[in-house]
Amino acid sequence: MTPALSGADVAHRTVDSPIGPLLLAASEAGVVKIAFQREGFDNVLAFLAEAQGARVSGAVRPLDRVAMQLDEYFAGSRREFDVPLDHSLSKGFRLRVQQLMPEIEYGTTWSYRKLAERAGNANTTRAVGTACGTNPLPIVIPCHRVLRTDGSLGGYAGGLDIKVALLDLERDGTLASLGS
Repeated sequence: MTPALSGADVAHRTVDSPIGPLLLAASEAGVVKIAFQREGFDNVLAFLAEAQGARVSGAVRPLDRVAMQLDEYFAGSRREFDVPLDHSLSKGFRLRVQQLMPEIEYGTTWSYRKLAERAGNANTTRAVGTACGTNPLPIVIPCHRVLRTDGSLGGYAGGLDIKVALLDLERDGTLASLGS
């Protein structure tokens, strides 16, 4: 199956946030990628352009809505996102798991095991971890709300300090200051 991005235009922009700069990218279908600075924005754009066969443009208008909703989230006034999403960077079980993550309510967490059970197989906790780790739409698809079965943090593409900051924001409404 050919990804929806193949030959498509992908708009992108960088936005400032309390957890550092974020790269937002969208296809005609919706938001396709949110990247943390530590992922290397040039690398992400090159991946979208080369591996997906997309034409990357600097058009920002398609991203205004998600940028506004991210601002509202960080301000504590938004608990769910309502933007069109392009899931073409995920498929199979990973996609299934990522589509279940928005069911994890704001301010709560699930274990990898619980998410695996919801996806239909409790024995797939490692695959769930991989689905979380490869989530192309962090924050909007809240993989930060998924913890190891023992309650420890696990990993996070943005770094554990950002995962902790997002969990703190959702738990008590404050976003701890992050080091540079």
